[in-house]
Amino acid sequence: MNDIYIFQMRMRKLEFALNCGKNPIKRLYRKILFRKSSVKLGFSISPNTFGPGLSIAHRGTIVVNGGARIGANCRIHVDVNIGTEAGKSAAAPTIGDNCYIGPGAKIFGSIEIGSGTVVGANAVVNKTFPEGNQTLGGIPAKVISQKNSDGLLIKGHKI
Repeated sequence: MNDIYIFQMRMRKLEFALNCGKNPIKRLYRKILFRKSSVKLGFSISPNTFGPGLSIAHRGTIVVNGGARIGANCRIHVDVNIGTEAGKSAAAPTIGDNCYIGPGAKIFGSIEIGSGTVVGANAVVNKTFPEGNQTLGGIPAKVISQKNSDGLLIKGHKI
C-alpha cells in the first residue's frame, strides 16, 4: 500500500467516526492517524469534502477548505488550492461529479463547477461554470474546449 492510499483510508475512517461513530476515543485516534498522514504527504484536506471515488495523483501540497463540496470520482493533482473568498469563510466552491483538477489549479469563492469538467493546469477559477462537460483554463479561467473528463479519471464509484 502506498502513502496516498493509506491517507485516503484514514480519511474515510475518520469521516465514518465523525458521522456515525459514538466512541470519542476512537474518533480522537482516527483524527491523530489522519493528521499524521496529512502532514507526511503535505495535504490539508478537511474530512467530508469529497464524495466517493477520490483519486489523488501525487503527494505534495493540496489544500481543500472544509466548506468545499466535491462530488464523486474527482481526480486531483499536486499544488491544487480549493478555498474561500478572502474574508468570507463560508464562500467555498461546489464541484460536481467526474471532475479532473490539473496541477496547480486554484479554485476559490462561492462558485459552482458542473459535472464532467476539466480544470487545466495552473488555471485560476473564480467564477461559476455550472454547465459541466467542458475544459477550463487560463487566468482567470474561461472555457477553452468542449472536451469533458472522459479518459482522464480513474472511476472508483459508479454513477
